[in-house]
Amino acid sequence: MALVRILVDGYSLLHNWPELARGKARHSAAAREELIAMLTHYQDATRTPITIFFDGSGAPAGVPKNESTPNLEVLFSKAGQTADDMIERAAHRFQPYGEVMAVTDDNAERETVIAMNGTVASCENFILMVKSALTDLAEDVKQHNQTERNRYKKAP
Repeated sequence: MALVRILVDGYSLLHNWPELARGKARHSAAAREELIAMLTHYQDATRTPITIFFDGSGAPAGVPKNESTPNLEVLFSKAGQTADDMIERAAHRFQPYGEVMAVTDDNAERETVIAMNGTVASCENFILMVKSALTDLAEDVKQHNQTERNRYKKAP
């Protein structure tokens, strides 16, 4: 079954990615922005839509309302709900369309998504997946640019 969306527990991933937003508080806007930028690049490389869920009481002040796109959504939990609740609901809603992958280190959350026929990735493994995909993309771009330079040099 095709992977239709990646569901990311944003703060769980941030806490496991220390080199991302080095020196910034894990719950800071700067750390969130770096994570969103990194996952935007990953989405561009893989073409798999991503939803990033953050715990909180709605979007913090100053966060643009239109930060989400169809390919990369950024959602904040409202008062009385958690990112885990939202991930479970999303996994359930996407079931008819294909497989989802949840990225979290929360074992209960992982078991729930697996029970809904989804897949899971630990934050550590997902970070490796992101780094690998971005390295491959950079190599592809470098190779393409070299081919184009050579083609340009050979043009009459």
